[in-house]
Amino acid sequence: MEVFRRISLNFLIFLLSFSLGAFSTANEELFTAQVELEALFDTQQSVIEVFESYISKEEARLREIKRRLLPFIETRRKTPFEVVGNPINAFLLLKGLTVDLDDLVLQTQDQTNGNLLKIQLDDLRKFEKFPTNEDLSGASVALTRLQETYLLDTASMAEGNLDGHCCATKLNADDCFELGRQCYNSGDHEHTILWMNEALAKTSEEQRNGTTKSGAITPADILEYLAFSTYQQGEVSSAIRLTEELLRLEPNHPRASGNIVHYEKLLLDKKGEDGGETDKTLTVRERRADQVGSEKAKYEALCRGELQIIQLGTKCSYATHGKPYFLIGPLKEELISLQPMIYIYHDILFDSEIEVIKKLAQPRFKRATVHNHLTGQLVTAQYRISKSSWLQSGESPTVEKVNSRISAVTGLELATAEELQVVNYGLAGHYEPHFDFARRDEKDAFKSLGTGNRIATFLFYMSDVEAGGGTVFPELGLTIWPKKGSAAFWYNLFEDGTGDISTRHAACPILLGGKWVANKWIHEKGQEFKRPCKLVPSDAPTSLPE
Repeated sequence: MEVFRRISLNFLIFLLSFSLGAFSTANEELFTAQVELEALFDTQQSVIEVFESYISKEEARLREIKRRLLPFIETRRKTPFEVVGNPINAFLLLKGLTVDLDDLVLQTQDQTNGNLLKIQLDDLRKFEKFPTNEDLSGASVALTRLQETYLLDTASMAEGNLDGHCCATKLNADDCFELGRQCYNSGDHEHTILWMNEALAKTSEEQRNGTTKSGAITPADILEYLAFSTYQQGEVSSAIRLTEELLRLEPNHPRASGNIVHYEKLLLDKKGEDGGETDKTLTVRERRADQVGSEKAKYEALCRGELQIIQLGTKCSYATHGKPYFLIGPLKEELISLQPMIYIYHDILFDSEIEVIKKLAQPRFKRATVHNHLTGQLVTAQYRISKSSWLQSGESPTVEKVNSRISAVTGLELATAEELQVVNYGLAGHYEPHFDFARRDEKDAFKSLGTGNRIATFLFYMSDVEAGGGTVFPELGLTIWPKKGSAAFWYNLFEDGTGDISTRHAACPILLGGKWVANKWIHEKGQEFKRPCKLVPSDAPTSLPE
């Protein structure tokens, strides 16, 4: 894209020195004749014209800087939650502080004040948090994850709509192009095509409306990415057509002619072969299932609120579990699954406790990890996007009280349990289907703890989520929607110690809003008399120990 043209102060001085210097060389000692002085009126006019030209160009440059700064100002008029709680707005925030900021700084180059501005920004980077290109890439992946999971329409997203939830800031042609470019850089050619096509449509719309901005991306910029990604998807004929359109716009394009020769040769080589065309009879959901497999397709459907299975025998009740602890304030207990037994406890965590836990956890946040089943080591993974920290019982009366409540509800021993893990999910944060327990081939998963496998999970929801963010059990056809102050509990192991594969679960991507959870993983050691072992797994529903 052509950088907005600027005239520098040095160039202005050059113009003045050239014009005045040339005049004075030919006309020395002007003061010695009045007629010679009259010529200075023309010189003065020339000086005025040079400065007016300079001022005009400077004003145009400053108007362009103000225009590019306007999205920053508009973002500041929103609340932080309006921005970070909406993935489109969050993407624009990250784009603004990376590629857009770099373009903005370019507008001040070769200016005395511009150099000062760059120094001030460099100083800011030492003390303030600035996103990186990796953050922008992560935001792009997050948006495409939402597209896939919730089957979102590209054009609708570009208008600021997320599955009927309105309204984020609308994306312009440049925003769509940048999103497509990020997809391209990560090798996601399918979404590159979607977003480059949207960028092309937005470009045409902006040209018709006369809203095309200086330095904006051009159709030729878009077509090069679009043609190559189309080729990568196996649509060679379409790639040729798009490249021909690129050549029509830019006849001297350095790569287009060579690409057409390559594409045409591929077509000749494939003549008579199956072209690999997509089966047009498949529905969107069937095609998605064909791409990702049945389990992930079912997980995504449950995230959308589809395929829910209602089990018979589920119930709600006030429960005390025979504990004096709950006589005055009994538990609001909801049994939502019989096999395995999964309970929801409503209003079990107070807002005041949630705020204390958040405040303790946030300074220690680190990227959440998963167990590598080959090495037993903790590693980060793209299928788990969140940050977490761990709170010990003794460091706060609130944490100690919450742990005591978990023990009273479950009837299990917590001395061997893991610390309370607090998790805040990121942009479109999720955790794909997984087991909480270690499988037989993961013998070293909890070896360092010496407390056996994870027998049970107690999961607190510490925020409401406006859209998305459910906890789903694909095997059971079950979705738990987060509700602030509630908690879910289930056993991961049968009574003989083998893992219950039906407890495989996932955290759906957050479509809108934010999500905080805290969980307690309870281990086998210490439960010998709380939940006695059996020689064979029990298929019968297991009530909570008294």
